[in-house]
Amino acid sequence: MATGSAGRAAPGPSGGPAAVAAAVAAAGPLVPARGVGAEQALSELSTLLAAGSVDPAEPGCAAHLHCPPLAVSVAADVAASALNPSMDSWDQAPVASELESAFCAAIARLCYPAAAAPDVVVTTGGTESNLLGLLLAREKEPAVRPVCGRNAHHSVSRAAWLLGVPAPLVVDCEGERMRPDALDGVLRGLDGPAIVVATAGTTNTGEIDPLRQLARVCRAHGARFHVDAAYGGLALCSPALRPLLDGLEEADSVALDMHKFGWQPISAGLFAAREAADLRALSVSAEYLNADDDTEAGLPDLLGRSIRTSRRPDAFRMAVTLRALGTEGLGELIERCCHTAQEVASAIERHPSLELWGRPTLSTVLFRPRSGDVARVRRVLLESGAAIIGRATMPPGEIWLKLTLLHPHATAADYLGLLDETVTAARADLTEGAVAS
Repeated sequence: MATGSAGRAAPGPSGGPAAVAAAVAAAGPLVPARGVGAEQALSELSTLLAAGSVDPAEPGCAAHLHCPPLAVSVAADVAASALNPSMDSWDQAPVASELESAFCAAIARLCYPAAAAPDVVVTTGGTESNLLGLLLAREKEPAVRPVCGRNAHHSVSRAAWLLGVPAPLVVDCEGERMRPDALDGVLRGLDGPAIVVATAGTTNTGEIDPLRQLARVCRAHGARFHVDAAYGGLALCSPALRPLLDGLEEADSVALDMHKFGWQPISAGLFAAREAADLRALSVSAEYLNADDDTEAGLPDLLGRSIRTSRRPDAFRMAVTLRALGTEGLGELIERCCHTAQEVASAIERHPSLELWGRPTLSTVLFRPRSGDVARVRRVLLESGAAIIGRATMPPGEIWLKLTLLHPHATAADYLGLLDETVTAARADLTEGAVAS
């Protein structure tokens, strides 16, 4: 892997999809009739993987909510993979299931410090967690109508489609935050039950909805309230940032991801419910996994802890990480990323050739060059391997470049070169356009 990374010498591979596909083809058949042996296969393909991957540990890799995993979580993942507990029955995962139970209870209390009986289950991430949020609402009220902000993640609409419920009604936003008055108007016009999905950490800007105000509106109309906090939810670990999530504890359910602000290998999602009883909707019986006489004899039933059957012990590495860092340590890493985002935003404001969309709420910074084709500039940087930058289309339909800063040990100085690379690419784009015309 070191050899492959050294050969890349950039945050990502150069040449675009064609070059990467050619490198894979040149490696030879992946499923040969006669194998090459473990050492050669592992060495060759690991070198190829490192050379052809984007490296989230590089500051220049900042396009998405794609974190560099902590070494302790990677090591824990190796231990769990070697023992390979399967989290669908207790006899396949005795201590892993107990560790998961204790870990989930602690996270439930973090989300709902005053609730009588909260609970958490492990998911693959925000998409599955948002699906669970809508699923539990549908199980309580089959005719439920989803409602979400214009800023909501695409998984909310996908969850409605998968569950066979109507497409979400979309609420207007002020900037990137759902408007409580607009939500009130939508709910007043509904004749039937609703589930409102708010966002704590939007994909485009990291903005957080006014959760407490939205919770009040939901209570006034008897609507269920789910918060997609996959990005911003673990700011609960930071005393300085926790006020951004004021009202989160009023939600009926919450989506969290530790493969964002948690620095875990993918996947590491969590779904919190204020009332543990709501999760009974996930219960299912399979005689070979959770026979009645076994559960009556005291064997824990794991099958009702997920919509999946076989699943990895993902809670193990999350638990190892939080035991190592504590909530205080994790909160400090989140604060560092958010502080760096503020400093990078200030550097963009000072740069004569760049424009800032707005001050960041969490660790997402939107900017663009003052000249040049923004979308093409991003692709030029990507195909050269020099920088992996995201994109966001913001009202009134303008494309901006996006930095999602999830490297807790990078500083603003580490990103100044990336800003300069963007300006250089924009100037080159203008020159090429002038020559072409």
